[in-house]
Amino acid sequence: MTDRLTSASRFLAYVLRHRPEAVDITLDEGGWVDVKVLLAALARHGRPVTRQVLAELVAGTDKQRFELHAGRIRAAQGHSVRVDLRLEPVVPPALLYHGTVARHLPGIRAEGLRPRGRTHVHLSVDRETAVTVGARRGDPVVLTVDAAGMHRRGFVFYRAVNGVWLTGHVPPGWIVVGESA
Repeated sequence: MTDRLTSASRFLAYVLRHRPEAVDITLDEGGWVDVKVLLAALARHGRPVTRQVLAELVAGTDKQRFELHAGRIRAAQGHSVRVDLRLEPVVPPALLYHGTVARHLPGIRAEGLRPRGRTHVHLSVDRETAVTVGARRGDPVVLTVDAAGMHRRGFVFYRAVNGVWLTGHVPPGWIVVGESA
């Protein structure tokens, strides 16, 4: 992805996940906004995006940050604003992974994984993705989560359309701290 597309993708994720008011739009209860409304708002705020670029952002990112349906767009997951993605609870794989860095381990050991400013804890189905996620903040450390055990104890899991696994909280007893990646 070019620098221009990367910048547009990050700003769009910021608007659709965290700050729709930054461009004076309102998301519906599912996090959706009409594409025409979004594009007009972006242009008014000095961040113009064409329909073609928007289509590239939806289809061309490996992170699959966005969903496009019936002339509307939303972020696939990662929200800090309250939205109902209308995801159905699903049975998770036996193990899921979370990428972090060593400086966060004391808090994780004490409290587990919490969504912090987001609506859910994000987990990966494979170790490689968790390494990539953790590497955004420094030398990655991969945590292994006993998702099957949690599920048996009543914890609820969801799978976003982009493959990211979501849950409300992972208590410390369900986490194995791995080696630095």
